[in-house]
Amino acid sequence: QVQLVESGGGLVQPGGSLRLSCAASGPIFTITVMGWFRQSPGKQRELVATMPLGSNTNYADSVKGRFFISRDNAKNTVYLQMNSLKSEDTGVYYCTMTLAKLGQTALRRPYWGQGTQVTVSS
Repeated sequence: QVQLVESGGGLVQPGGSLRLSCAASGPIFTITVMGWFRQSPGKQRELVATMPLGSNTNYADSVKGRFFISRDNAKNTVYLQMNSLKSEDTGVYYCTMTLAKLGQTALRRPYWGQGTQVTVSS
């Protein structure tokens, strides 16, 4: 089974930084897109950043210049460096990866992590 496991969430003061990580494991052939979404209280899940393989990154306007996504293909891992955090960044952060499994290389579909809580508060 393919699994995505996130880590790095927690409580941070406004203006602080956090780094989230998400590692995929299982019978993976290739990962085309890695990304992060978040869901804040009372709101729908929204895109934070995505990083397609070999293509430009994409950020939500609200995080541009503060958040930075990166990936380590050898480790099947995606990171989200979050700087200058604001209270409105509070929420559950989910990683997602669009991938193909070994033995099903023509089929690509998204997988999701379980989510990690980020709370920005003084």
